[in-house]
Amino acid sequence: RTASDSEILLPLYEELGTGALQELRGEFAFVLWDRNNRQVFAARDRFGIKPLFYAIHIGNLYFASEVKALFAMGVPAQWDRESFYQLQSTWFLPSHRTLYRNVFQVPPAHFLLTSADSGFLNPRIIPYWDFDYPLAAETEGRKVDLQEEILQLREKFQEAVKLRLRADVPVASYLSGGLDSCSVLGAAASQVSTPVHAFTLSFPDEMEYDESAIAREMAKFSNSVYHEIPVRWNDLSEHFAEALWQAETPFVNTHGVAKYLLSKGVRDAGFKAVLTGEGADEIFAGYVHFRKDYLNHHSDQTNIDAQLAHLIETNAVSRPMMLASGTPSTLGGLKDTLGYVPSFIGAHAQGAESAMEKFGLFKDEFRASYRNRDSWKVWLNELDIPRQLKGRSQLNQSLYLWSCTMLPSYLLTVLGDRMEMAHSIEGRLPFLDHKLVEHVVKLPIELKIRKDLTEKFLLREAAKPFLTDTVYRRQKHPFLAPPAATSPTSALFILAQDTFRSKDFADNSFYDQKKVLKLLDQVPKMDRENQSAVDPLITVALSCTILEKKMGLGS
Repeated sequence: RTASDSEILLPLYEELGTGALQELRGEFAFVLWDRNNRQVFAARDRFGIKPLFYAIHIGNLYFASEVKALFAMGVPAQWDRESFYQLQSTWFLPSHRTLYRNVFQVPPAHFLLTSADSGFLNPRIIPYWDFDYPLAAETEGRKVDLQEEILQLREKFQEAVKLRLRADVPVASYLSGGLDSCSVLGAAASQVSTPVHAFTLSFPDEMEYDESAIAREMAKFSNSVYHEIPVRWNDLSEHFAEALWQAETPFVNTHGVAKYLLSKGVRDAGFKAVLTGEGADEIFAGYVHFRKDYLNHHSDQTNIDAQLAHLIETNAVSRPMMLASGTPSTLGGLKDTLGYVPSFIGAHAQGAESAMEKFGLFKDEFRASYRNRDSWKVWLNELDIPRQLKGRSQLNQSLYLWSCTMLPSYLLTVLGDRMEMAHSIEGRLPFLDHKLVEHVVKLPIELKIRKDLTEKFLLREAAKPFLTDTVYRRQKHPFLAPPAATSPTSALFILAQDTFRSKDFADNSFYDQKKVLKLLDQVPKMDRENQSAVDPLITVALSCTILEKKMGLGS
């Protein structure tokens, strides 16, 4: 009856019931009231791009796209201590949990069903999609026609971009110097008759992090209108609390603040929808830790240590923890279950161990209350290991685990929808088109990472006509802002000093003030590499302290 795309949900549901989800493509979260059957049907998209929270309080069931909205409706604002410990000891939460007591999420690729007859108090959470990586035996030794694979991927990728260009308003594009956003911009520019507006962040005087020169070259190559948004040290400090308020989850780096400012720039320029490159690293194995997994488990090379050292040397932005060596003692059970330790989990465990043991940032009574807890076992218990991991190659297992953890719980939150919707911007993610993903997961791993460690190989070849030679040949650089929380000359370091030395922090729920200040006092004496290594610890502690105060959280 109207031109609203949301309206298609109603006839789809009338015809197919919850099976309507199989017909939806793209980003969504919705709650539907079936009056005739007295049922609530709520669902979230396959990858968790859009948030969907719920709570049961005093006999009522509440839904919201932000936790603070539930608090405004009367749900008590309290930390969930168990979830807080789980986050700090693993750096991610099970997909249905939040940091807030009695506040839950509908997980990605799941729907919620409950009825008035039960008082809405016993909601069932039901899966409707999963990645379904092929068994290793199904892809090992499989002969491929490389040119045919390139053409197939290019066609499917262009279709995913084309669908997301449908809009009643002009659609802009984010642009960094990386393969992902450049591929999206190039594919979009090849399908429209007017220039696409491309938006790039720059970090003046921070050449390791600044990609504006590469982005500017790409914009010119694709005949796009280039917009550059400079981000300075003071900007990261001044907008830290605002961005955190939108994310409702701790930052490990100020890249969330940078993304908040990028989205604001898009909105200030008059745009309401933007294409973004998130998701490519998750399906094409872009991150450095995936290359480490490839070397450890799929390569016949003998100089693995030298290869890893070269990766670090040629990619200064990758945090030291990304390529951490060794296996923390806390991961014995995980190794028994999976048969190996994914590199990103080893790195996360070492980072968490630093906060818990090396620097001991938390109050003794908080740590003691979970002394016997195996947080990794808790997390593993949430996964469908027999159906989704058993028999798969180690690299595909790592891709699956990352996509079930860091992608929805951090990346799509801190660097995605929450930062965009803070400025009423609709983010559109071609790489997380489920039909494209279903095609990519079935590809042999050699089409993702080559023997020479070229990552995202097939994407690189499929997108080559849309790319500058600079981008085509450039290796992955993660989107990180400079380590502002541990740079002694930055305004954010001063904010951390003021915050951690205040009486409010002395009364905080989890952190030991003396231990945090001891670490903070060491920072000016550290070299840049060690400052970068502890920057996530300081940034997380600062985030949690600000969240506690701004959201009025009790423990």
